[in-house]
Amino acid sequence: MTSTAPSPEVLLEALRREVPSLRVDTSGGRRAQYAYDASNYRVPPLAVAFPADADEVAGAHRVCHRLGVPVTSRGAGTSMAGNAVGTGLVLDLSRHMRRVLDIDATAQTARVEAGIVLDALQDAAAPYGLVFGPDPSSHSRCTIGGMIGNDACGNHSVRYGRTGEHLLALDLVLADGTRAVADRDGLHAVDEAGRERVAELTAALRGIVDTNLAAIRLTLGRIPRQVSGYQLQHLLPENGFDVVRALAGTEGTCATVVSASVRLLPKPPAALLIALGYDDVVDAAEDVPLILKFSPAAVEGLDEAIVATMRHRRGPASVTGLPEGRAWLYVDLDGEDPQQVAADAERLLDELKAAGRMVSGRLITDRAERASLWRVREDGAGLAARLTDGSASWPGWEDAAVAPDQLAGYLRDFRALMAEHRLTGVLYGHFGAGCVHARLDFRPDTEDGRAVMRAFLTEAARLVVRHGGTLSGEHGDGRARSELLSEMYDRPMLDAFAAFKHAWDPEGLLNPGILVDPRPLDADLALNTGRTTTPSTVFALLEDPDGITAAANRCVGVGRCRSHTGGVMCPSYRATGDEQHSTRGRARTLQEMLRGALPGGWRSRETREALDLCLSCKACSSDCPVGVDMATYKSEFLHHHYKGRLRPLSHYSLGWLPMWTALAGRMPKLVNAVMGSRLGPWIARLGGVTTKRSLPAFHGRRAWQQGLAPAEAAAAVLLVDSFTKAFRPELAGAASRVLAEADLPTEARGDVCCGLTWITTGQLGIARRVLERTAAALDASEGPIVVTEPSCAAALAKDLPELVDSDAARRVAARVRTFTGALAERVAEGWRPEHVPDEVVLQTHCHQYAVFGAGQQRELLRDLGIQKVTEATGCCGVAGNFGFEHDHYDLSMAVADQALRPRLEAADLGTPVLADGFSCQMQIEHLVGDDRPGATHLAQLLDDPSSPSGS
Repeated sequence: MTSTAPSPEVLLEALRREVPSLRVDTSGGRRAQYAYDASNYRVPPLAVAFPADADEVAGAHRVCHRLGVPVTSRGAGTSMAGNAVGTGLVLDLSRHMRRVLDIDATAQTARVEAGIVLDALQDAAAPYGLVFGPDPSSHSRCTIGGMIGNDACGNHSVRYGRTGEHLLALDLVLADGTRAVADRDGLHAVDEAGRERVAELTAALRGIVDTNLAAIRLTLGRIPRQVSGYQLQHLLPENGFDVVRALAGTEGTCATVVSASVRLLPKPPAALLIALGYDDVVDAAEDVPLILKFSPAAVEGLDEAIVATMRHRRGPASVTGLPEGRAWLYVDLDGEDPQQVAADAERLLDELKAAGRMVSGRLITDRAERASLWRVREDGAGLAARLTDGSASWPGWEDAAVAPDQLAGYLRDFRALMAEHRLTGVLYGHFGAGCVHARLDFRPDTEDGRAVMRAFLTEAARLVVRHGGTLSGEHGDGRARSELLSEMYDRPMLDAFAAFKHAWDPEGLLNPGILVDPRPLDADLALNTGRTTTPSTVFALLEDPDGITAAANRCVGVGRCRSHTGGVMCPSYRATGDEQHSTRGRARTLQEMLRGALPGGWRSRETREALDLCLSCKACSSDCPVGVDMATYKSEFLHHHYKGRLRPLSHYSLGWLPMWTALAGRMPKLVNAVMGSRLGPWIARLGGVTTKRSLPAFHGRRAWQQGLAPAEAAAAVLLVDSFTKAFRPELAGAASRVLAEADLPTEARGDVCCGLTWITTGQLGIARRVLERTAAALDASEGPIVVTEPSCAAALAKDLPELVDSDAARRVAARVRTFTGALAERVAEGWRPEHVPDEVVLQTHCHQYAVFGAGQQRELLRDLGIQKVTEATGCCGVAGNFGFEHDHYDLSMAVADQALRPRLEAADLGTPVLADGFSCQMQIEHLVGDDRPGATHLAQLLDDPSSPSGS
């Protein structure tokens, strides 16, 4: 075994030779993406591997054991303590090892691979009326393996406790590649080759317990959330030498879990959420013991900073149903009888009122309100990272826990400690279990800030111990708190931990630097490593005045972009399952580029590859809790990357589409004839355009002016974009007539351009010049500017003031409305159309979703009286030029398969399909072919509601 780790090339060669089926990546871009998790740390690995099964995991371990290479197992990479990063080989189990192997509904058990996402397990169990109890807020992306590693709990931990309580058996790979199974009867070898090693390990574990019986009994398992250290109490004779429970919370330092058998539970038939408002989080904590007498399933707390951030980022309507207060508790009551649950809720409210601390409280019976409130809590970690004033907060002391009856006193003293160190922060967490998540405004980027951070964390550890608590309640100790275990445990117990680690991993190769022989808590901090530059940008990045580096550093790794459900972000990750194609993976790559860790700066090949499959849908700018706007960053990167160089062919064809459509509009019949001939596919290929799609027919340059409503006494401008003029000119007349009927007469203009195609292809110099002319022209008019194409409206509202620094640009941007937004204002004034269909299928354009609000179109349709709206929540896959590009067609179709195609296939032929975006309409026409009518714009539907096509 070597004394120092080999080079990435040596490791790669050994893995390819001995485990040829294992996919391994040592590229700079891949190592950049896996140098981070959701913590404060940056630890670049030698390589990243994506095993497909337990045999490949075992093979990788054998190679690394022989070469002396550390191994870190990783699921979703959402650790806030730094326990999912490592210097050696990172095994990403989430990419391929994500299957449900078996569900036994009678026994109420499941067997799953370690990389399965919790929500996927819940979906598989739901048809049997079963659930897996622990439910972390990251349930949409966290993996079962990660939950085992941290002994995670979740929002309903008052009812369901920790993950370890629900484990029946674990399939393991030891550090040397030995395969073993841990179950409630002990530890067993999988094959004859491992029998001696497993027997030796079992004897060592029993010896550790025999030597430390009294210390283990007196020190460990004192409170429900005592996760810090190793859970050796489960090996005590009275606990049946439960190796499974002892392995929960070991953070990948003892063995790699490749699959698990877990216990499922019946889903309670009745549940009711109660929202309680308080003046202060300490007042809220004082009421927790009273609430616990009612046997709630959940008691979650949060302060006003998270709520304010949610409303600031996503609008006032994003948080509905909260009672009056500046701090809140969510209490979930459940049971067999809905009437009894409701009666218990009323009785709880009465007792809380009598106690005198609650400001107000209410039962949340509306499903939408309930979902809204839980969304605030589940996005807490991300929302708390970037607050309304733009300041950042950081983990590090985000997981301390005390007994619930000690919570108020601990919080009171904790806030005093924060004040002493002049720190502010956000408090939220599982108050019913005594677990507090805090993000504080540390300054890990400065020497003084790091000194304050170290001093505070040390004193905070002593404080929580004085309150009988634990450093970690579910996140693990990781790199953030392992050094502080000496504040919580005495030397004999730390020695027992070291012996436990050594028994499993004698060479110390599994996730080293954590729990035993820890790295200093202020080593490897991401903001204290490498050389960071802040180059100038074309975009003003108004929400990040410190520039592109601050913008990229918005990403703190919480990984909502890795979700496969909810919202729109991130369509490319949902299609590929590859971290590189997530918003987080791209942000981390940009961070490394700006740090100088990737060669080439703006010319970086790795960064270009990471951004290539970004659809520029902008969904991340609203769905990401910290507001990462990858579409803007991609445009900026492409601008610099190709400056002075030849660009991809599609940048000249699709990127310059407004100019080509203007030219084609002068001779549309000739152009259409040529494109419909044998020359058409050749021309498409020459322009980098896929030949698998039918191109729309061009119309004459004045066709859009036919059928416009009279423009007398115009109160608004109707901006007719290049797509509408060239490909769907009848829309201009329909929009004009509907707006006139809604008492908003308009002057239609087709002489200006939003510059969108140049923006998305990173040709920002041209885009800026186009937008300067547009701003000057439109600023001379008055009233709202109603834009038929949602993506053009978004470009004028969002990109215009960031590319053109003028009062005219800002005034114009403030006047921009989508067609939906303009009608919503008229509906608020009392206007209603005469006829609307009873039902529609809706595809909202991603840019409209991101810039003008996720629910803008859905809410208008409801207000118009449409009774049923079936929404294809997700990107259509075309996203402007992306889906028409030759290299991106396949991914475009895979994205359409996520939501749009299933909704179309399920809809009746007579149900209108609404899609205001031109690219969305093109994708829908491509998907349905001749099987059903294509999509229609809302203006066309209201102009002629009897026609599914709106024409």
